[in-house]
Amino acid sequence: MVKFGVFDHLDRRAGVPDQTIYEDRLRLIGAYDQAGIAMYHLAEHHATPLGLAPSPSVFLSAVAQRTANMHLGPMVYCLPLYEPLRLIEEICMLDQMSGGRFEFGVGRGISPFEVAYFGIDKENAGPTYLEAFEVLQRGLSSDVLSFAGEHFQYDDVPMVVRPVGKRVPPMWYGVATPNGAAWPASQKINVISNSPCDIARSATDQYRETWSREHGGAVTAKLGVARHVFVADSQAEADAIAGRAYAAWYENFINLWRKFGVEDPAYASTLATARARDAIIAGTPDMVASEIERQIEAAGLNYFVCRFAYGDLSFQEAAGSFDRFAHEVMPRFA
Repeated sequence: MVKFGVFDHLDRRAGVPDQTIYEDRLRLIGAYDQAGIAMYHLAEHHATPLGLAPSPSVFLSAVAQRTANMHLGPMVYCLPLYEPLRLIEEICMLDQMSGGRFEFGVGRGISPFEVAYFGIDKENAGPTYLEAFEVLQRGLSSDVLSFAGEHFQYDDVPMVVRPVGKRVPPMWYGVATPNGAAWPASQKINVISNSPCDIARSATDQYRETWSREHGGAVTAKLGVARHVFVADSQAEADAIAGRAYAAWYENFINLWRKFGVEDPAYASTLATARARDAIIAGTPDMVASEIERQIEAAGLNYFVCRFAYGDLSFQEAAGSFDRFAHEVMPRFA
């Protein structure tokens, strides 16, 4: 059975106060939880209207209090921007506050412009990222942290706050290319891709091959893709609303790239091109369910992640779309 998750950029709605955006999103997340969505993933972005949650932990602490069953976490923490010891403590707090429902993604940061504002050269962030990742694993799995690296050093630091059950919470990784699937498979890390189905299929095939070679047995991790989704009573309504909202989302997405003279970093800019790249599913409940079924088969998935709130979708539009999804699409995959 395929489980559904939600991915959220928490991007700006022009003319709407940030406080209203936060509260509307928390109300919508409560509906996700009640409907049986498996997990809520929150992006981390900086200095861009694409992301109004530059500190994912802050918003997720509110999510933990508004939900009871759904798992939650960042997709991803941009590790080169964090002091690992401080991040370990935040992860442990969030896991305890959510009753063991916290799962977190890790990455270097997708935008070179965002990390550069923090004095990080994206091309040279790899060593810092790898050290931070190792520190996280050690600190989350032991009572005392000791580590001696080039970038981070810790000597006999007591890990006072621990995750629920003293286990390392499940981890996630974003996969953009087929060759990027081997490392998370070797670490038994869950993956999500934004790529078209043919590229995602190459990645999931590689993931399964690596898993079989290194671990044996069936894959127990989640292999998913993330798509913009809008469900309406008619195809015409879906196209009109989703097309408008996707255009607004793209303007938020491209804002910082355009500031540095990059117009199209390989993302679809219109509803038509987004459809052609499998990036958006907009239509009636029957159409949406059929397209999700096709993508699950084509990409070799066991997990499907939706963006229900994006661009200039009002709370009522996003909530109505999700209500149709919950009552008319999700039951077909039970």
